[in-house]
Amino acid sequence: MKATEAIAATFMTSDMVMKGYLSDLTDAELMTRPHPDCQHIAWQLGHLIASESSLLAGICPGHELSLPEGFAEQHSKATADSNDSSQFHGKQAYLDLFDQSEKAIRGALDSLSDADLNAPSPESLRGMFPTVGHVLVLIATHRMMHAGQWVPVRRVLQKPIVI
Repeated sequence: MKATEAIAATFMTSDMVMKGYLSDLTDAELMTRPHPDCQHIAWQLGHLIASESSLLAGICPGHELSLPEGFAEQHSKATADSNDSSQFHGKQAYLDLFDQSEKAIRGALDSLSDADLNAPSPESLRGMFPTVGHVLVLIATHRMMHAGQWVPVRRVLQKPIVI
């Protein structure tokens, strides 16, 4: 298995877990916070999508997702405390954007060689993610980082165990 294939497999696992946890949540339930000091799921979904697009733009220009007007700002730190559901999207809109993001990420992975993975990442990321490969691993695991916050929400909502 090539490094890009391993990254793609990791991304597919994160995507499967994320979509499993979201599968039976309603649009209203996406506004649930795992803790009062944490962002609700809708904000987190938008943050993930905007982050994936931004990270891809930094390492593979031309492969990033074209986001709807104002989307990144709608899911920025400035809106993290908002509980106004009208400021966020429904589950299907987020899932559609995730599908588009997956295509963009796969396209980027398919275009990269092992040497490309070893290229330096954007300077702003180098402290934690020194190479393009490191940034791609971040993208591949970022959904899983947030999905871990959704398990307590699922328990509070008395949803079944899905994974």
